[in-house]
Amino acid sequence: KLCEGILNILEKDTKTSCQVACLEALRILSRDKKVLVPVTTKRNMQILMRLAKLDTVEDPLDRVSEFPVIVEALKCLCNIIFNSSVAQKLSLELNLAAMLCNLLQKCEDQQLFGDIKCFDLRLLFLLSLLHTDIRSQLRQELQGVQVLTQALESSLSIRWTEEYKAAEDRGRPPLSLQETDCAIEALKALFNVTLDSWNVHSKNESHQFRYMAAILRHCLLTTGPTEDKTEELH
Repeated sequence: KLCEGILNILEKDTKTSCQVACLEALRILSRDKKVLVPVTTKRNMQILMRLAKLDTVEDPLDRVSEFPVIVEALKCLCNIIFNSSVAQKLSLELNLAAMLCNLLQKCEDQQLFGDIKCFDLRLLFLLSLLHTDIRSQLRQELQGVQVLTQALESSLSIRWTEEYKAAEDRGRPPLSLQETDCAIEALKALFNVTLDSWNVHSKNESHQFRYMAAILRHCLLTTGPTEDKTEELH
């Protein structure tokens, strides 16, 4: 009943501070699988997707005041999808992966959209891990390899010297914690999406995988903010 009450409040046009507080409470509650059973419905998923700005295909992310709401809504969706098989099935029906790819492409500025980008990538990782149909959809319909590779490239701030060769800047400072976390989530999602990609058939696929290999090489030469984070990144 508490989760349902929170979602009823979130469905209304309330203040940003109230939305954030409600979402933070829902995020904590959504760690409990038993609590999720009665609230994992199409309506409730759509409420969270709207708050995460996943239903606005064309609109840019230009209201910074809404960013905390977007991040908390994405965190809630991560918990719900991880803990609920019903939510995983609803994600396919609601075309959640396509909406996440669209949102991800709006997050080009790492410093401005870093948290949104990170939890968008984490949600794509969870969907591609837990639902084989969504994994196939990402690979075949949504150009997931390209979208995720570009997200990884921007997280690493790569400069190219040749088509498949990144600049090696030995004096470059380590990645920030946020950049490292985004890169790790992108790598995890890429692993899932390319898991069954042993046979590369087209010229475009060949280019995409050579491009990705160059980025992965650069990743191995990159350090994170701590030794543990560097190890996790590699």
